[in-house]
Amino acid sequence: AAISAKVVQHNLVAKCCQQDRELSTKYRLHYCTLSRRSLLPPVGGKLAWNGNSTMQLGALSKFKQGIIYCNAASSSTAIPSVEKSAFLKLQNGSDIRGVAIDGVEGEPLTLTEPVTEAIAAGFAGWLLAKKKYVSSKRLRVSIGHDSRISAQKLQDAVSRGLARAGVEVIQYGLASTPAMFNSTLTVNDEFSCPVDGSIMVTASHLPYNRNGFKFFTSAGGLGKPEIKDILERAADIYKNISSDDSKGAEKAALYVKRVDYMSVYASNLVAAVRKAAGNIEKPLEGFHIVVDAGNGAGGFFVDKVLEPLGTITSGSQFLEPDGLFPNHIPNPEDKTAMKAITKAVLHNRADLGIIFDTDVDRSAAVDLSGREFNRNRLIALMSAIILEEHPGTTIVTDSVTSDGLTTFIEKKLGGKHHRFKRGYKNVIDEAIRLNSVGEEAHLAIETSGHGALKENHWLDDGAYLMVKLLNKLASARTSGVGGSSKVLTDMVEGLEEPAVDVELRLKIDQNHSDLKGGSFRDYGEAVLKQLENTVESNAKLLKAPVNYEGIRVSGYGGWFLLRLSLHDPVLPLNIEASSYEDAVKLAHDVLNAVKECTALDTSALIKFVGV
Repeated sequence: AAISAKVVQHNLVAKCCQQDRELSTKYRLHYCTLSRRSLLPPVGGKLAWNGNSTMQLGALSKFKQGIIYCNAASSSTAIPSVEKSAFLKLQNGSDIRGVAIDGVEGEPLTLTEPVTEAIAAGFAGWLLAKKKYVSSKRLRVSIGHDSRISAQKLQDAVSRGLARAGVEVIQYGLASTPAMFNSTLTVNDEFSCPVDGSIMVTASHLPYNRNGFKFFTSAGGLGKPEIKDILERAADIYKNISSDDSKGAEKAALYVKRVDYMSVYASNLVAAVRKAAGNIEKPLEGFHIVVDAGNGAGGFFVDKVLEPLGTITSGSQFLEPDGLFPNHIPNPEDKTAMKAITKAVLHNRADLGIIFDTDVDRSAAVDLSGREFNRNRLIALMSAIILEEHPGTTIVTDSVTSDGLTTFIEKKLGGKHHRFKRGYKNVIDEAIRLNSVGEEAHLAIETSGHGALKENHWLDDGAYLMVKLLNKLASARTSGVGGSSKVLTDMVEGLEEPAVDVELRLKIDQNHSDLKGGSFRDYGEAVLKQLENTVESNAKLLKAPVNYEGIRVSGYGGWFLLRLSLHDPVLPLNIEASSYEDAVKLAHDVLNAVKECTALDTSALIKFVGV
């Protein structure tokens, strides 16, 4: 059942606790008092709500402090019941995603504040079980958010859920996803680090009305099984909310610490570049680099990373957080976004352009001539950098990378290309697995711009990827090799790139009689089997001997990959070829193979082929 009831209205704490960009004093801390009657019931077992107690936070003498009193009394509106199945539908692989803003037709609210509190409590319960803490020791969890318009209210709902579970809550305000993971590793008592767990409120590049959560411990991001566990716990917690609410729970004051952790995270990035340049204070002095943050959380990279390194940043754009994303989708894969940063580079005659997605776990770049470093080209560049540092290492990528990239990594760079599955967590986990069985891998990267390095705890960090590029610029200048982004451009010289690169999405009609009551996944697998059988009988086509996802086939000087989407009833078809005519030939062979699969919408394929 969908969570379709109207969201319970609250006076938002967001009006009291200002966004991080208003924390102008370096390392300032705030203590936000969230007054609200206890919403959620005891969790059972060892974890119970602590609604009547307050968190006593010791003063930190080195920092400016303040207390903000926020009147966030509950509405008297009854809290709607929510089925367990609706909680489980919020899972999106290793993330949680839902609709947080009402008003878009056909998209009912699913991520309400009470649901969010339950999810936070579910994470607290999961974390407690994992850490096996004794009851005398309190867990500590950090929370951050991107620029979405629902971010503040969800951050505060998460805070309430955690605090009433007896967890010490540290709010970071506007933050990046990579910074949230780093807070589980940083050792700094003054900033209450390391934390036991971390929650990022984000939905990446999805529309303004969506939001969600990513969860971290010091071991990395949580995977699919852990997310399912948290949601099951949340559903059990939520079941008693309606009855508890109707009885009327007493108000409790919850004290939440506010920390400007982004300054700590950014200073580590600055230190990495300085180290690569031989400990020069301003190794990028004179370089002109423009940043496009897409009105997401990446604006910090200009004033907290580039400028301390001596970089000229004039012409940087869309740095102010705006959850309506008025200029373009903050997505390095989006053509409009890439055109925007390319235009900024050329207009300002900059040496380099950098673009981030909303929560800064993905990135891309543009050189001084306007040439893009994204998708296969970004992977090629990062591979060249990593293979200089670790000759012969394995580069793990997702399944849609090009044949030209394989040739570049293996023939030009002397590395090994391990093409795996789509999904950044899949790619990262595979790199970790390879290392565990004795195959050295130092880079796991997707065409989407998610890239993780062994040296950086296998965290997919868009800012750290760009720091690796900055390191190269700084070290090249120090050694007298060059003083512009041409150093980076030269590193991908020889990468063969296709003339045609398309992705067509073939949807499965779940209501079609052809499914015979089965799942779209079963039907999709049957379609792939049908294609495989057809390919094997076609002498012009060659199925890839090693492949981990879908059916990958070479022919007519190009290749195609048909696979089942990770989450949706869709079969994406990727085609690369040296000419449009050859791409059509590949598409035509796919169409002939699946044309009898009547529950599959092949209209996009038919249009491309021109039948």
